[in-house]
Amino acid sequence: MSINLQTPIDYLKGVGPNRADLLRTELGIHTYQDLINLFPNRYIDRTQFYKINQLQRHSAEVQIIGQITALREVAQKRGKRLVATFRDESGIMELVWFRGQKWIRESLKLNTDYVIFGKINWFNGLFSMPHPDLELAEDHKKSLRSSMQPIYPSTEKLSNKGITNKVISSVMQNLFLETKGEFVETLSDNVLKTQRLISKSDALLNIHFPKNSELLSKAEFRLKFEELFYIQLQLILKNLIHKSKIKGFVFEKVGDYFNTFFNDHLPFELTNAQKRVLKEIRHDFGSNAQMNRLLQGDVGSGKTIVAFMSMLIGLDNGFQCCLMAPTEILSVQHYNGLLELCNKLNISIEILTGSTKTSKRKEIHENLENGQLQLLIGTHALLEDKVKFKNLGLAIIDEQHRFGVAQRSKLWKKNTSPPHILVMTATPIPRTLAMSVYGDLDISIIDELPAGRQPIKTVHRYDNNRLKVFRFIRDEITKGRQVYVVYPLIQESEKMDYKDLMDGYESISRDFPTPEYQISIVHGKMKPEDKDYEMQRFVKGETNIMVATTVIEVGVNVPNASVMVIESAERFGLSQLHQLRGRVGRGSEQSYCILMTSHKLGENSKTRLQTMVNSSDGFEIAEVDLKLRGPGDIMGTQQSGVLNLKIANIVKDKAILQHARYCAQQLLKKDPSLSHSENRVILNTYRQLSKYINIWNYIS
Repeated sequence: MSINLQTPIDYLKGVGPNRADLLRTELGIHTYQDLINLFPNRYIDRTQFYKINQLQRHSAEVQIIGQITALREVAQKRGKRLVATFRDESGIMELVWFRGQKWIRESLKLNTDYVIFGKINWFNGLFSMPHPDLELAEDHKKSLRSSMQPIYPSTEKLSNKGITNKVISSVMQNLFLETKGEFVETLSDNVLKTQRLISKSDALLNIHFPKNSELLSKAEFRLKFEELFYIQLQLILKNLIHKSKIKGFVFEKVGDYFNTFFNDHLPFELTNAQKRVLKEIRHDFGSNAQMNRLLQGDVGSGKTIVAFMSMLIGLDNGFQCCLMAPTEILSVQHYNGLLELCNKLNISIEILTGSTKTSKRKEIHENLENGQLQLLIGTHALLEDKVKFKNLGLAIIDEQHRFGVAQRSKLWKKNTSPPHILVMTATPIPRTLAMSVYGDLDISIIDELPAGRQPIKTVHRYDNNRLKVFRFIRDEITKGRQVYVVYPLIQESEKMDYKDLMDGYESISRDFPTPEYQISIVHGKMKPEDKDYEMQRFVKGETNIMVATTVIEVGVNVPNASVMVIESAERFGLSQLHQLRGRVGRGSEQSYCILMTSHKLGENSKTRLQTMVNSSDGFEIAEVDLKLRGPGDIMGTQQSGVLNLKIANIVKDKAILQHARYCAQQLLKKDPSLSHSENRVILNTYRQLSKYINIWNYIS
């Protein structure tokens, strides 16, 4: 009979109330189950024993068998240290403790065989080992512990309170003794057989106490596969259930708004990718299920026009639509871009942000509720309780990774029935991440740029090439083009960044003197109205050069700008560099992106710059970014809890993830409700998991 793993950790031998509190707060370990899922970060090979006369003067960790023959206290500047003489048949060394001396002194046995383990120092002609791991040789022989010793995650507080790696290992050992190492199997015989996986009990034993490296690899593979398999199962099931249970509004017709716009006002021919995505969206609208779609497309690929045309279908069917963006700049840009089109079609549109005046707000609220207002664009302000729609049919969220889960679910509740949802992002998401984080959404990708756009040429130049770069800028301005020069803005060093920006501005002013050249400058310390004034001058073509911090990363659309110079490019992340580069190349002329750096570059910076020079494909760049930064960073901090994986790593284990998703898909194809007797184990595990960990309550 296996023990209940939901037992609170306090009851495990060797834990007790104080240690339990620390394990809860520091590592989130509440139950036996949590402890068993605390997987080691790495392993130390303890197969080898050294003799004292074999030790070398490097700081590797070593293991020695010998005896303590004497103890003494040595005074030092603050307090004293405890020193033990330790010897084996080949020589002597010292063991040293700087804290906890009284307790250690009382527990040590002289002239008894010990196994010691730790890092060695060379001091005064002798080797010494500070705070060694000590174990009586006879206990060492008896323990479950294997030659590959696990090193568990820890925190400074745990170490300071004496909960060392050794303590965690011994508590883990008690857990295995108490459960007799028998754990409930969580995968079906069929999956175990076809995937050639070892059993759950063997996997857990060999992840914590590996007999050898081959068994450790098998244990890791089994546990990673299981973790990713259940995540994929949950996401795919969620999508299936969503489609069968959550009824969406059926937009039956494509009417006057859409057709008039398509025939008379479409500013350019749609690309094949845009047509394909519109078709996918129209299919969702007519399917009787609520649309839940993620639209990915690089900067400038024309997502907004697809979003607008989707909204027109909503309006044609008598519904209201809204578009929510993460910043005021972006909301205003969407509003300005759509206002002109709406006026031509006689559609009522408003914008609602934090800075909307109270009287205007009141008017917007009233017109929304009585249905006179058809389209609403805005920021988080759309989520306020006062904002009520008469019949919201479609909600579009731009750059959704900058909104938390709770914020999104508020938008769903604006209606008696949930509106269709279209989530847009210009940050290409690598496939692996999309499968894990948005596995329950249908994904559309716009993967071609509008006709007539030429790829942007990207080069990397060092600071000592600056004169040549300036000469090139002059030539471009002579051809009637405009130029961006962007400086980094990193909050902690704002003073330094401001100084860099101003120094840069002065040196550019010297090389590009008035009245021949006009320069705009935009940075975070300016008043909003001054910023707008400078931006507008550049947009109208009154200035040739825009010197700015990353304020312009999202937003400004100036088709005439053909050069983007990024100063201190090594201080930017890959996705930021890619977004900035997307500010040029919006017209039909050849555009350029020049990455300026000093000669001192780290490996990661070199990889980033090389990737930018070699590739203009946002998805390829995102893959490299994922490898360099890891998933948490890419999703933005709100999502950092998202990929709280216990053992798998979606970057390194990409192949296992794809395989696990495929297996989950095949299983659900044959048995969508997991009702076949052979899948009972999987259904039970899935229910347990959903009860204790709702793995991702994403788009719920």
